[in-house]
Amino acid sequence: MVGVTTADIHGFRHLLLDGAINFRDLGGYRAAGGRTIRPRLLFRSDGLGALTDTDLDQLAEIGLRTVVDLRTTTEVEHSRFPYERHPVAYHHLSLLDRTWDPAMARGEGVTTTSFLHGAYSAMLVEGADRFATAFRLLVAPGALPAVFHCAAGKDRTGLLAALILGSLGVDDDTVVADYELTQRVMPTFLARLMSEDSERAETARSHPQAFFQADGPALRLLLADLRRAHGSTRGFVESIGVEPIVLDTLAGLVLEPA
Repeated sequence: MVGVTTADIHGFRHLLLDGAINFRDLGGYRAAGGRTIRPRLLFRSDGLGALTDTDLDQLAEIGLRTVVDLRTTTEVEHSRFPYERHPVAYHHLSLLDRTWDPAMARGEGVTTTSFLHGAYSAMLVEGADRFATAFRLLVAPGALPAVFHCAAGKDRTGLLAALILGSLGVDDDTVVADYELTQRVMPTFLARLMSEDSERAETARSHPQAFFQADGPALRLLLADLRRAHGSTRGFVESIGVEPIVLDTLAGLVLEPA
């Protein structure tokens, strides 16, 4: 078995994988009551359809048991986690019924922040039941260690990560900083996208820059919205149907003992 390695250039959170560039550990963040999220239990990532055998050896070393794929059906048909080579509980849970319309990001006066803030707000409404299901999947017996992912590991993954971290009592500054880490790998993500088939490369070239930005102010506005409407991120998560026992179970599973 190979040892699990991390990239110094991106901090200890980024696992060095050949087939994924944004595979990150959510461990180490300080949560409610001064407790810390245990490492090597919860991960977030970009697409996992190009993992190599060496990558799978690393994930076996971690003991990965669950993959929650947040992409659309069309994206899954193009590629998915190779569970034939590394058996896991694989769950397809599309958070979007349709991908974003590029024209929405090009309207007069629309900034990256305003576009993403609006798009994220709409996603929380549209995918509320699926966000709730994701929480339940993560607390199922034997589910951890687990990874949830989308295509770039930025928007759908970023929102679920923000809800998980916030529900555990991680402060907004830390939640936003975790989200912004994706910006460090976006140049590599775009380069890989451009090197794929011509259709996907042309699609990437034609999309507005807002589609490829991990914009901290947008997420900060969203978190403020949740606090105003629901008192806290946990309050919002409970409002979409996640039972308090599920959130308490998650905390018990992933937080270091007090």
